[in-house]
Amino acid sequence: MNTEKDLVIDGPNGKPIVMDIFLANPQDTNKILVFCHGYKGFKDWGPWNVLSDVLMRSGITVVKFNFSFNGGTIEQPVDFPDLEAFGMNNYSKELDDLEIILDFIQNDIRFESRGMSKQIILMGHSRGGGIACLKSANDQRVDMLITLAGVSDFESRFNIGSEEFVNWKTEGIKFILNGRTKQQMPHYFQFYEDFVKNSEKLNIQTAVKSLDKPYLIIHGNSDKAVDIKEAQNLKSWNPSAKLVVIEGADHVFGSRHPWNEDHLSTHLQEATNHILSFIQTHDR
Repeated sequence: MNTEKDLVIDGPNGKPIVMDIFLANPQDTNKILVFCHGYKGFKDWGPWNVLSDVLMRSGITVVKFNFSFNGGTIEQPVDFPDLEAFGMNNYSKELDDLEIILDFIQNDIRFESRGMSKQIILMGHSRGGGIACLKSANDQRVDMLITLAGVSDFESRFNIGSEEFVNWKTEGIKFILNGRTKQQMPHYFQFYEDFVKNSEKLNIQTAVKSLDKPYLIIHGNSDKAVDIKEAQNLKSWNPSAKLVVIEGADHVFGSRHPWNEDHLSTHLQEATNHILSFIQTHDR
């Protein structure tokens, strides 16, 4: 087992991608899990390092990364020193980044020992779950999909027609307070314009309905950020998917940032047990 932190590769839209690799012993597994963080998230948020270590020690290689426009930098991959980049992010750029990550796994020498038989699992939290859904449905390199508190729809999040939306369109920019860092985080109107331009490929419902690979949906029934109805939507669009409801779990499964423990929260450990069982069940 070997862990490499803060590796840098070129991103597809002019900014680098910073990633971590938790490399399991190749003789133990051919499984590689790619983790996509959510909105106002980053690869080192909360317990994601602990989770990655748990998965690695269970025989699963983990690749987690910062989306290139998430607001982090090479020098400071934690939090949001580059708010201008954050404001210029959009769903299309995140899909482009994920394509580069899959290309990296396909071609980098670190993964050659997994051979042609390597299994790639995409796992996303919150908004990252939506991105993982879109990519899984349209890339044959992906073998399994897991969403943690994943969103089922991007369009509804724009609140089209609301006073806030009208002001955003007029001003070209809006700001959202980050309650933890106290930063006013910008969102340029290009975010919505890109969505409209690419609305068909960014339709999660269409993607999930067409998904022809194993899919695990994990959601807490006390999630106030992404209602459990969204998990139920995902399940209804793909009846063969497995839906696991974590009783009492919130949007981050009892976690927080920073996470100074060497173990997972009770709810995230429960989710992890389901993740490991799911991957083992669909071994090939």
